[in-house]
Amino acid sequence: MSETYDIAIIGGGWFGCAIADALKARYGKIVILEREARPMLRASYNNQARIHNGYHYPRSLQTAYRSRINFKLFARDYAECVESAFVKLYGIARQSSKVSPLQFERFCNLIGAPWKVAKAEYLGLFNPQLIEAVYEVEEYAFNSTVLAAMLTERLRAGGVEMRLGAEVVGAAGDGALTQLQLSTGDEVAAKIVFNCTYSGLKQVPGLREFCSTTLKHEIAEMALIEPSAETAGLGVTVMDGPFFSTMPFPARGLHTLSHVRYTPHGAWIEDAGSPNPYAVLEGYSKESRATQMMLDASRYMPVLRKSRVVDSLFEVKTLLMRNEVDDGRPILIERSSGPQVVYSVLGGKLDNVYDVIEKLQADGI
Repeated sequence: MSETYDIAIIGGGWFGCAIADALKARYGKIVILEREARPMLRASYNNQARIHNGYHYPRSLQTAYRSRINFKLFARDYAECVESAFVKLYGIARQSSKVSPLQFERFCNLIGAPWKVAKAEYLGLFNPQLIEAVYEVEEYAFNSTVLAAMLTERLRAGGVEMRLGAEVVGAAGDGALTQLQLSTGDEVAAKIVFNCTYSGLKQVPGLREFCSTTLKHEIAEMALIEPSAETAGLGVTVMDGPFFSTMPFPARGLHTLSHVRYTPHGAWIEDAGSPNPYAVLEGYSKESRATQMMLDASRYMPVLRKSRVVDSLFEVKTLLMRNEVDDGRPILIERSSGPQVVYSVLGGKLDNVYDVIEKLQADGI
């Protein structure tokens, strides 16, 4: 016999937990089914820990504008995990950048994002032969460990059940209910199902059919570095093209370092014959490219040579193929047709969750 829930959420990452938190006051029985031993252990942790405020997306106004709106909401709702005590700089490269300083300024004005020309002390950290302009902007980081603890406590207090070590391995429709088979041998049934498995969105038989969007997977490396004294209080992005970004990573007291050329170790477009993305990552050698990232980034910001590579985070990064051209990161929310109510949800940014909540409110969920 399977236990019946109002809502079953597959995936205990940021999106699964945040959706449960948003719905717990309106639904009596909610369960989160998470394959790992702890919530928010995979992509929710293995990322740059950036709270976007729109600056990163001059070629996707939709993504930039939604980031501006959602930035304030996240900083308000999850203030305990927000790290804002650093200066964020955006540098525009002289060559190969897809945006000029004037275009960046106009873009920021268009979306209402604050900016100012960086102080001389910050300008002096960059190579003027390679960097045309540097701006001080408003952008934060988040502590993923604190965020996970916050959400876990909210869900516990709200009566949300969380089953850890419970991977969903199959699903079948039963009228208006969806029956979910678990790796533990148990079954649960739910009136509404949210598939928030990120890279595993098309991996569960009986649920993959509800996601029609073409997905691209990358094996991605996020280097963790110990910053120099000059850069400890800074976050830096050089854009827009084959460049780099470094941000505080509060969960480890380090900084991340990513590079458009070296962070992706390999990519593939998912089709019917594609392997499980998590199996691909598990079998990957994980040979670090952090040295190459550091060498190239230090051409633009020489002081980065004083930083020390400490570790690297490897994860599968999943993108929507339709945004390959403009680098946008809109939320994917696909609702099933027919008697079963199944939502396939994939977000590329933390703040995308507010777009999910807005969509669910419009759907009467």
